[in-house]
Amino acid sequence: MESDKNYRKSSGRKPGGRKAAGPRKPGPGKTTHHRENREPEKIRLNRYIANAGVCSRRDADKLIESGVIKVNGKVVTDLGVKVDIRDKVQYDGVTLRPEKRHYVLLNKPKGYITTTEDPFNRKTVMFLVRNACRERIYPVGRLDRDTTGLLLLTNDGQLAKRLTHPKHKINKIYAVTLDKNLKKPDFETIARGMELDDGFIKIDQIAFMKDAESKKEIGLEIHSGRNRIVRRIFESLGYKVMKLDRVSFAGLTKKDIPRGKWRHLNEKEINFLKML
Repeated sequence: MESDKNYRKSSGRKPGGRKAAGPRKPGPGKTTHHRENREPEKIRLNRYIANAGVCSRRDADKLIESGVIKVNGKVVTDLGVKVDIRDKVQYDGVTLRPEKRHYVLLNKPKGYITTTEDPFNRKTVMFLVRNACRERIYPVGRLDRDTTGLLLLTNDGQLAKRLTHPKHKINKIYAVTLDKNLKKPDFETIARGMELDDGFIKIDQIAFMKDAESKKEIGLEIHSGRNRIVRRIFESLGYKVMKLDRVSFAGLTKKDIPRGKWRHLNEKEINFLKML
């Protein structure tokens, strides 16, 4: 966002004591000359493609190099090219339009699958956020059909890829309810880390839920995004997960979001996610 120029303050008088004439203010309906001739902002072609929701900037570079991107009717393979809103950018013959970015936080209820569409006509999370925006948004990662809690949906492909990539170690906190009390040796096994069928898993923290009536209720913090990882941890030790609720994702919480409802992220939250 551009800010107005800061002009140096003066005494307001010419040498000799007379007051200097100040800059004329534009009359009604008029603008200053430099605003009338301002050129549209130019951005790198890969960013333009990413803003259109096609893919991340890195993947956009691959598209450019492969020769499937045209700018104003000409194939462009140079990664350094910049464009603006007046340029016609096409991917495989389809003209791209940069979309407004949306970031929607949903408190997912039980019984909805995390996918954009389902061939078996089951309920998907997209039905719950159908009125969130006109642009098409997508779930960031997945929650099982029977798992409840926080799910982020966005059309920001670059951010979605960052939040799901293992190297960024995005933390998630789950509230787990088991079919029986968690035994101390098993608690310690999980805390140390354990071997599963797809490799070793190390959690960040485990604790019994405060004020819980039994040791069936556990809080688990983890950064792994492996499939059904929380359920598999407990199932491997002979427990059945009765309830699984994601209460935090990447520092975001369910506060003031009833089950089945959603809200847009505010600017502060969006900037925080982009710094992760």
